[in-house]
Amino acid sequence: MTNVISNDWPEANTHYLMARLAVVGERVTSVCRGPGENADEQWTEETTRIESLEQAALAIANAMDSDPALDHLCEAFGLSSFERDLLLLCAGVELNRDFAQLCASAHHQTQMTYPTFRLALDCLTDASWDAITPAGPLRRWRLIEVERGDTLATSPLRIDERVLHYLVGTSYLDERLAPFFRLAPAPSSLPSSYRGLAERMARAWLRKEGDWPVIHLSGDARDAKRTLAAASCAALGLRLHTLRISEIPNSSLERETLFRLWQREALLIRSAVLLESDDRDDATSLRNARSLVEQIAGPVFTTSAAVLNDARATVVSVEVNRPSAGEQRALWDAALGDQAASLNGELDRIVSQFQFDAESIRSLGETVRQTEASDEPESLGKTLWQVCRAQSHTALDGLADRIETRAVWEDLVLPEEQLQTLGEIAAQVRQRMTVYESWGFAARSNRGLGISALFAGPSGTGKTLAAEVLANNLQLDLFRIDLSQVVSKYIGETEKNLRAVFDSAESCGAVLLFDEADALFGKRSEVRDSHDRYANIEVSYLLQRMESYRGLAILTTNRRSSLDSAFLRRLRFVVSFPFPDAELRGRIWSRIFPLETPTQNLDLDKLARLNVTGGNIRNIALNAAFLAADLDEPVCMTHLLRTARSECAKIEKQLSATEIGGWV
Repeated sequence: MTNVISNDWPEANTHYLMARLAVVGERVTSVCRGPGENADEQWTEETTRIESLEQAALAIANAMDSDPALDHLCEAFGLSSFERDLLLLCAGVELNRDFAQLCASAHHQTQMTYPTFRLALDCLTDASWDAITPAGPLRRWRLIEVERGDTLATSPLRIDERVLHYLVGTSYLDERLAPFFRLAPAPSSLPSSYRGLAERMARAWLRKEGDWPVIHLSGDARDAKRTLAAASCAALGLRLHTLRISEIPNSSLERETLFRLWQREALLIRSAVLLESDDRDDATSLRNARSLVEQIAGPVFTTSAAVLNDARATVVSVEVNRPSAGEQRALWDAALGDQAASLNGELDRIVSQFQFDAESIRSLGETVRQTEASDEPESLGKTLWQVCRAQSHTALDGLADRIETRAVWEDLVLPEEQLQTLGEIAAQVRQRMTVYESWGFAARSNRGLGISALFAGPSGTGKTLAAEVLANNLQLDLFRIDLSQVVSKYIGETEKNLRAVFDSAESCGAVLLFDEADALFGKRSEVRDSHDRYANIEVSYLLQRMESYRGLAILTTNRRSSLDSAFLRRLRFVVSFPFPDAELRGRIWSRIFPLETPTQNLDLDKLARLNVTGGNIRNIALNAAFLAADLDEPVCMTHLLRTARSECAKIEKQLSATEIGGWV
């Protein structure tokens, strides 16, 4: 038999399976022959043939580098030799056309070309009725199915399709599990700080006594948790699949089927599962996940502490935080190769702004090397920045509105003091790496490292425009979050919504603009009832996340007086946007029309007398441009007077003769 044994596992596995089927086929054939004239001699010859076939199968298995699929399946599910041969009997009908005829002959019924439990009892050794019970491994793990028949013993038996493919060496995720479970590939390498964590997790499972302990992954590195779990699984020869907690079926029947199939699959392909928490988790989905943890006797990770509340399981907690700035810099150096040296301080700027895991940095480095033709440091730095920005800005999609930023400093008309403060904000964002890391401030304390600001002033005074200018100047994405939509009347929901925003924004360090802060802030430090107490909790949570957020977070309000002074002290910058006086309004009017816009006889001094904000001025100018374009005329004072009246009527402002006198 050695000439048919191949070092190639799939081929050798097929030979082994066929050899095992030959043993079962010979046993069925013996029953079909019936006793001859010399029963003892016939029995001896049949026994010799079966033993020879058994030895041939064992020789193939012994020559293989790893266990045949059949042997692994039998060990994983604890099948007896009778249960193994019963499974092979069902597989034989699918794989060998002769088996169907053998079954019919053994049943003495030409139509019964299928295996039954009665046939197994008659043909196979060490038979046991327990093998066909629902509690037995064949049916408990759905390795075989009992189809409709007159009696249990004579009902057709069929091997599960996924199990059949596994036996012949074709491994894939069961199609019934594919919509829920996703393969997480193991990383090629890990940052140094993660290697010890991966080893600790692997040891927790290697040293287990009895049930597998559940590993809870905490910490602020959301993407790295999956990477770290996959690495620890790879060290143990396991694969990792992820399952979102919110996607676990609510139906008890569907959930039971999913759990049973997954546990079978985990044993077949040697896999662990990572239960990932997301913003859609609710009490029901957490309860479903807790049920999975308690039912599955296999390796499980989870990123949700709530899943483990009251769960009957041993828990090992591992805190996974983002790689340090130094580790990220080292990863970028390795990913960019020789090009890294030419970037000088640009990599420090990248590290201070974006936080990616090791695999993302490696992938982005490869993208830059393939797309950047120029070796000029300035060109390479711009390409790297844009690639990182494009990779990360999708993190907040669906949670906030991304604002396209085109505004520059020249578009912003404010008093000098406010402009100076905005310049200081931009400088702090640019120099975070230098001050926090190189100059050691971060080593002293992790508190208050976020750059937070409050923009306060009437509507239309330039608060959103200032945020656009900052984001554009810093080459960052700007996301607007309407706090009036985030705040919920349900206890805990507001913090949950805010957590989703900040967690998603951490990787890209985008500029976050929290609009309508009055919806959350107010003079609520004095607790009169439970609503005030929870409102204070929500405010404190927002401020705490703003203080720790590695990017720039901006709050806007139209009523600064409604904000409690205790809250204001926790913000690094407070910028007041005043209602523009005549001088500022004149400067706004002088810049409001693009150079390409045809204008005629515009009197800026008269226009500046109109007592409105910059936002109103823009609306008046834009509407006048449309009006003039439709009349095929240049924009003049007549058009502006007409649109000024419409704009003031919209905001319920009474126009005085002083404001519009002499316009026309």
